[in-house]
Formats: sequence, C-alpha cells, structure tokens
Amino acid sequence: MPLNNLALAQTLSSQRGRLQWKASAHLPTEYGDYRLHAFVDAQSGQEQIALVLGEVSAQSRVLTRVHSECLTGDVFGSQRCDCGEQFKRAQQLIQARGNGIILYLRGHEGRGIGISNKVQAYGLQDTGLDTVAANLALGLPVDQRAYDDAAAMLQHFAVKSIELLSNNPEKSRALTRLGIAVDAVTALEIASNPANADYLATKKHRLGHHLSLVP
Repeated sequence: MPLNNLALAQTLSSQRGRLQWKASAHLPTEYGDYRLHAFVDAQSGQEQIALVLGEVSAQSRVLTRVHSECLTGDVFGSQRCDCGEQFKRAQQLIQARGNGIILYLRGHEGRGIGISNKVQAYGLQDTGLDTVAANLALGLPVDQRAYDDAAAMLQHFAVKSIELLSNNPEKSRALTRLGIAVDAVTALEIASNPANADYLATKKHRLGHHLSLVP
C-alpha cells in the first residue's frame, strides 16, 4: 500500500476507534421511519447522532446530509439562518429517495464557537456586523468545525460513497480528505427571508457557499 494510502487507512482506523457506537433505536418522524444511532467521541466526550433511513451499508451514492448543530434554527425556528429549513428539506429528499443518512454534528453551534459566543455574535450582528466580522470582533475563528466524527460515522455504516446535500464546498473537501468518496454534491438551497438575506449573502460572498438564489 502506498505511503499516503497507508496514512489514510491509519487515520480512518483511528477515527473509528475514537468514535464509539453507544445505542440505536427506532425513530418515527414526519418524514419517515429512521434508525437513530448515538455515538460518543472517546477523546472529547462529545456525543454525536446519526439518523439512517433504509439500507445504506455497502451502498453507493447514499444521500447524506452532514448537518451542523444549530439550536436557534433547528429547535427555536430562527429565521436568522437557513439551518432548520435545510434539515427538514434534507429529510424530505431522503424520504423521497427511500434511503439516506443525516449526521447531526454536535459541537458545531455557530460554526464551532458555541451557543454563548453565538449569542454574543448575534448581538454584534444587530449593530451591523456580518457573521464573519462578528466572530472576528470577538477574537474567535470564522469557522472551526471539524468533520472527523462525520467521516467515522460514515465508515461505521460502511457506505461505499455518498451524494452530499450541501451548499458549502468545504464540507465536501473535508470529507474527501478524510477518505470519504463523495460522488456528487447536491445543493440544499432555501430561499432567503428579510431576516437572513444579509446572512446568506455573507455565506456566498465571504465564505464561498454555492447559493444561486443570492444575488
């Protein structure tokens, strides 16, 4: 095995060893009957969640959403972002396909800065800063998310390759670097509203997201 492939295999083995499966249960939802899987990162103690619909093991081009935790959007229905609506859209698309995976990445709140810092950043955005400038003004990174646990979960389910539901090209690049075969990337774009139009524009023009509906 070439050295770079050997190093990659060792990295994947390390990821799978660090992320430990804990439990599974049936989860009926509005968009289909999922299997809910709980994992724990042995290194950080962070819990992670995977929602799996249908058969995915040894399947190619499995429709996959790698979703960053967003309490305000996913739970509170915030219109400052598009996260909650993206999550529902992903469920709808997976239901229509008949199988797929949603990886719900804990510890990704506010692109990795945490809920308290995110609320502080919201306060700065209320004064006119965009989401990037607000993080920097707080002395925080613009985006410190990692996708090692996502790759480890996909390895756990033994998928051959995925079709990634995302507007963020960095997710595809990160998963590819971690050894996940990304056959295609499909946009998961939500139309803007008055509360998140500037936020989506910042994601497109400053963070490089593929958002065709944003001018």
